[in-house]
Amino acid sequence: TVIGLMPSRKLHVTGGSVRLDGEDILGRDMGAIRGRRIGMIFQNPTSHLDPVMTIGNQIREGLSRHKGLDDRAAKAEAIALLTQVGFPDPPRAFASYAHQYSGGMRQRAMIAMALACNPQVVVADEPTTALDVMIQAQILELLDDLRHKLGLSVVLVTHDLGVVAEVCDTVLVMYGGVTAEYADVDTIFNDPQHPYTQQLLRAFPDLSRPTERLISIPGAPPRLDNLPPGCRFAPRCPQVFDRCHSEAPKLHRLSAGHLASCHLLDGG
Repeated sequence: TVIGLMPSRKLHVTGGSVRLDGEDILGRDMGAIRGRRIGMIFQNPTSHLDPVMTIGNQIREGLSRHKGLDDRAAKAEAIALLTQVGFPDPPRAFASYAHQYSGGMRQRAMIAMALACNPQVVVADEPTTALDVMIQAQILELLDDLRHKLGLSVVLVTHDLGVVAEVCDTVLVMYGGVTAEYADVDTIFNDPQHPYTQQLLRAFPDLSRPTERLISIPGAPPRLDNLPPGCRFAPRCPQVFDRCHSEAPKLHRLSAGHLASCHLLDGG
């Protein structure tokens, strides 16, 4: 939705906005925004890198389109990007195909493509899910280093609280397509106010107590085409009461930079 990749015939936006520099970009010509102002790192690089184009040509394509570089200049910049994301032999990588590299190196190529046109924001959609733990740590370290070095804003989509704790500054917890809680990372982990956030943290494995039974949240997430009335978390909430089943909670400002949507926060 944010970068306009879903076909309009299959997606209907019912409300809200997507703002970049204060400007609502929903409905805009995304060809001028995608790549140039917003970069995208997908979950699985294997399915998002073109198998019949070299890695270098895939990076060069965006540089030519958005920056107007000729082939020679685009190649030089693409090789510089491959160097920046940690390829040991960038000229060779430029001329290679995605299948010739491991999953971790393919994801580095995806990061190079996302950064090619110096975007203001990079959306990273579960960028480490398909990787093993050691490679995951390397990719997260690379992203964190690049965002500080280049002054990027990174929107990281993840289900992994360990990843959140390691690299995030602020956290938006969502459930059933709506905001449950928003705060800085320390507040989310140390003072969660929404029952869903609290249950997520309780379910996180504690390695200091390896013999204890793992905690899970009973039930299953709602189908987005068949949402429950009232609060979307109500069918699974341990603190549910009658109002939760009939009225959707409002988003409450608990302090500067801390928001949560729960009826318990206005006295029930």
